[in-house]
Amino acid sequence: MSKGDRERPTTTAGRRPAVRWGSPLSEKDRIPGTVGPQRPAPDAGPPGRASRSRTLPGPPGPWATRANALHPGAWWIWALGLGTAASRTTNPLLLALLMAVAGFVVATHRTDAPWARSYTAFVKLAAAVLLIRLAFAVFLGSPIPGTHVIVTLPEIPLPHWAQGVRIGGRVTAEGLLFALYDGLKLAALLVCVGAANALANPARLLKSLPGALYEAGVAVVVALTFAPHLIADVQRLRAARRLRGRPDRGLRGLLHVGLPVLEGALERSVALAAAMDARGYGRTAEVPAAVRRTTGALTLGGLLGVCAGTYGLLTAAGDSYGLPVLLAGLGAALGGLWLGGRRSPRTRYRPDRWGARAWLVAGSGVAVAALMILAASQDPAGLRPGVVPLVAPDLPLRPAAAILLGLLPAFTAPAPRRTPAPVPAPEESS
Repeated sequence: MSKGDRERPTTTAGRRPAVRWGSPLSEKDRIPGTVGPQRPAPDAGPPGRASRSRTLPGPPGPWATRANALHPGAWWIWALGLGTAASRTTNPLLLALLMAVAGFVVATHRTDAPWARSYTAFVKLAAAVLLIRLAFAVFLGSPIPGTHVIVTLPEIPLPHWAQGVRIGGRVTAEGLLFALYDGLKLAALLVCVGAANALANPARLLKSLPGALYEAGVAVVVALTFAPHLIADVQRLRAARRLRGRPDRGLRGLLHVGLPVLEGALERSVALAAAMDARGYGRTAEVPAAVRRTTGALTLGGLLGVCAGTYGLLTAAGDSYGLPVLLAGLGAALGGLWLGGRRSPRTRYRPDRWGARAWLVAGSGVAVAALMILAASQDPAGLRPGVVPLVAPDLPLRPAAAILLGLLPAFTAPAPRRTPAPVPAPEESS
């Protein structure tokens, strides 16, 4: 048989000709009205069926690539700006608007990475904190006096040295409303921090740390890397003990599972330490004594300034000195970190660049915080509504417009590409 005979399609009774992949179909097998080969693509379904993937809508901004990836520090500055704005008000309408802005940006720019799922956990934690704050107001009372009594609980008598504290008693609408406003503020702070955790890549963020925090960054990276291994070891050992009919719970099970896990973690730590030492980790450069003393003074003074400025911003009496002291402390701390980085000379592989979009994202968060601080000094009653007498809070238009500036990252930051969700194929009728 010649070579041409071996490649010729063969026919069998009741079957179509066997044709190789990529060859054109015969005239009788070709779809009417088409020209050329009609061989379907490998991932295409049968003719007449719907596609097995759903096309996702495009983002408001550009698609994210390695070249235009947003710096993770920009997300944290944006989120901290929203958190600062939340700390300046107890108006529930403004706090709900802040949480809605953070949730919208997370919904449009969250990736499919495991660390991006932390936003749901932070939202649940915020709801739990709000419920706990309301429960404390119900069972332990509230410092706000009220006249609208909702329910009167049995009060437990306490000794004389516990004056000012009560368990049970009257539950008023004013006290519950004050607790709701206070709990919403803390819940908004948690939602903003959760948005930063869901949007900023922690590995890239640690890689962008200054040289002075290099050792701390390496320790955190190692901890984040080895934590999944510990969980996997615990699950594997517990499954092995269950298959052998041995207990995996209680004190005995903890001892028999915990010791092998700790032994494996110690072996991995020793191997990692040897590998890092062989690659030159931990080497420091010679720095003059004057530079070391200046670095320590700037860092310590900057941290004290940040603490004093933050305290001033969080209290009503420190509006005049809080922001200047905070900015001075940040400048001194950054100067100390820059000088401290001289003792750790190193290079970064493909460093994240701070581009125009990063400035826009970070600037939007800073603008929201600055405008809310300004509004708190000009209209304190609108940002901190009272509960005595019992009135509904109003929505201040200027602070609300300032909060809407936090939506700028949803339209300027590059959006990640998500995997399309599969669509089940329709069943064929018999």
